[in-house]
Amino acid sequence: MSEFLTDMGKKKEQLKDMIKKLHEGADVNEMKAIFKKEFGNVMPHQISMLEEELIKEGMPSDEVHRLCQLHIDLFRESIDAGKVDVPEGHPLYILYTEHSRILEFAQQLVESATRLFDTPDSATFARIQQLIGFFKESAVHYLREENVLFPVLEKYGVTQPPKIMWMEHDNIRAIEKSIYETADALAKGITKELSHTLQTHVIRLSETLADHFYKENNILFPTSHKFFNEDDWKLVKQEFDGIGYMSYSPVIHIEKGEGAGTRLASDTVEFETGNLTLEQLQYMLDTMPVDFTFIDKDDVVRYFNNAPDRIFVRSKAVIGRTVQNCHPDKSIHVVNRLLDEMKQGKRNKAEFWITLNDRLIYITYYAVRKNGDYIGCLEVTQDITDIQKITGQKRLLD
Repeated sequence: MSEFLTDMGKKKEQLKDMIKKLHEGADVNEMKAIFKKEFGNVMPHQISMLEEELIKEGMPSDEVHRLCQLHIDLFRESIDAGKVDVPEGHPLYILYTEHSRILEFAQQLVESATRLFDTPDSATFARIQQLIGFFKESAVHYLREENVLFPVLEKYGVTQPPKIMWMEHDNIRAIEKSIYETADALAKGITKELSHTLQTHVIRLSETLADHFYKENNILFPTSHKFFNEDDWKLVKQEFDGIGYMSYSPVIHIEKGEGAGTRLASDTVEFETGNLTLEQLQYMLDTMPVDFTFIDKDDVVRYFNNAPDRIFVRSKAVIGRTVQNCHPDKSIHVVNRLLDEMKQGKRNKAEFWITLNDRLIYITYYAVRKNGDYIGCLEVTQDITDIQKITGQKRLLD
C-alpha cells in the first residue's frame, strides 16, 4: 500500500505532521489555511493511508477514530471532489444510490415525526411506520459493506477506515433501535412525550447518516475504486447478490440461489471412519441446520457452510480474513481472550445464547485439536427456539 504514497514526497510527512498538530489541539481553520496554501489537493485514498501510517508509527487507533471528523474538516475541499463515476449495476453505484434513498427517507421521517408532534393523527403515524419499514430493510446495506467491501479493502492494507465505519454502523443501529422501540410504544397510544422522543431520535439519525454517508461516499468508496481490480469487483457483486438488497436498491432482484458459485469436483476424501466425495461432503455440510465457521490456528477464516437458513451473514470475501477483523472493535478483546485460552489449553468450549428477532440463538465455539495441539476453532450457531418447545417423545415417522 505504501507505494501509493511515494508520489507525495515530502508532502506526506508534512501532512502527517499537520494531523498530529490537530490531535494536539491546533486550530482547524488555521490548519486548513496552511493546507490550502501549501498543498492544494490530496486524494481520498491518500487520506486513508496517512491514517494507516500514523497508527503504525504509534498513534493510538482510538485517537485516530475519535478525531476522524477533524481530518475530514482539514481536507474537506479535496474530499468534496472524491466521489467516483461508475456505471449502473456497479457495486459502488448500488451503494451510492442506496445512500441517497436512505437520506431521503431520513428527511421524510424527520418531517413526519415533527408533524406527529404538532398534530397527532393516525395517517401521519402510518407513514412513519412505513418509513421505519424502509430503515429495517436497510440493515442488509451495512451487512454487505461489513462482510464484503471491508474484507477486500483489508486485503490491500486499508484497515482503519473500515473499522471506523463499522463503529459508526453500530451507532446507527443503536439509534434505529431506539426509534423502533419508541414507535412500538406509540402504536399503543400517541402522546406528546413519546412523539417528542421519536422526533429527537429521528433528527439524530438523519444527522448521523448524513455525516456517515459523506465519509463513505467521498473517502471509503473512492479508496475502494483506487485499489480494487476487475476480479475484486466481480467477487463483490457476486457476494452482494448473495447477501441481498432492499426493495428500493437499484438492482434487478434475483431469486435466492441464482448466481451461486460452482461446486467442487467429485474427488474422494478418505477419513478414518469412511470416505466421501467432495460433492457429498459439501452438500452434507450445507444441509446441516446449523451455521459452521472454521478459523485456523492463526485466527484466519478458512471455511463456512451455506446452511439453508443461515443466521448470521457470511460472504466469501471473509475467507482469508483474520477473525478479529470480522468483529467490531468493542468485542475484539472478548474474541482474543477466548482464542488465547483455547491456544493455551485452558478451554475447549465456550457457549453463548442470545435473542435475535424473537428467536433464541445458541452459539458454541469448539477448540479443534490434533493429538492435543490446537489447530483452529469451530463456531457452531443454531436456532434452538423450536427445540426448546419439545416435550414427551416422538417415534420415527409418527
